[in-house]
Amino acid sequence: MGWGLIVGFWGVSALFVITPGADWAYAISAGLRHRSPVPAVVGMLAGHLLATLVVAAGVGALVASVPAVLTTLTVVGALYLTWLGIGLLRRPASVPTADVASVSGSPLTHAVKGIGISGLNPKVFLLFLALLPQFTDVRGPWPVGVQMVLLGCLHVLSCAVVYFAVAFGARRVLATRPAAARIVTRVSGAVMILIGVILVAEKVHTSVWS
Repeated sequence: MGWGLIVGFWGVSALFVITPGADWAYAISAGLRHRSPVPAVVGMLAGHLLATLVVAAGVGALVASVPAVLTTLTVVGALYLTWLGIGLLRRPASVPTADVASVSGSPLTHAVKGIGISGLNPKVFLLFLALLPQFTDVRGPWPVGVQMVLLGCLHVLSCAVVYFAVAFGARRVLATRPAAARIVTRVSGAVMILIGVILVAEKVHTSVWS
């Protein structure tokens, strides 16, 4: 696996990371609602790493080849995003004070939610399934699975830079704007719900026309 493949994958991965989606929405809400957004972001990074390991282990190809499994993953992920989005719409928050943070959930809860956001997102899973094999070298000195894990770690590093910037940036910019913070939180919730609806709609459309 030469530098050309690594740089090429990083470029494609970076485009995916900087595109706003469910991860961005959760990072923003964590920055505005939690005492610290670190557990939520770490959870999302763990979800991306988990998807990498699944694909590298060869399980990804097996799951993708079984329509029922992929459909279940899509529906569960969509419902999870919708549930989180509804929660944000019902309980929008500005930057938390110590009292608010104490009742907003434990760091472990935030991390688990982050894992669910990324780990149950079929778009992340299919992205790795489609991209990782293209940027590996079967004639290289390292096994293909190891190459995939290394590329996945590079992707996780890019995610870490962007998601932490988004979370702390939202917190800093909106710290003195509680009304704007509530609006952004509601928008983040709406985005999660919209993504959940789109995921199900795409799966239904594919099933009808396949």
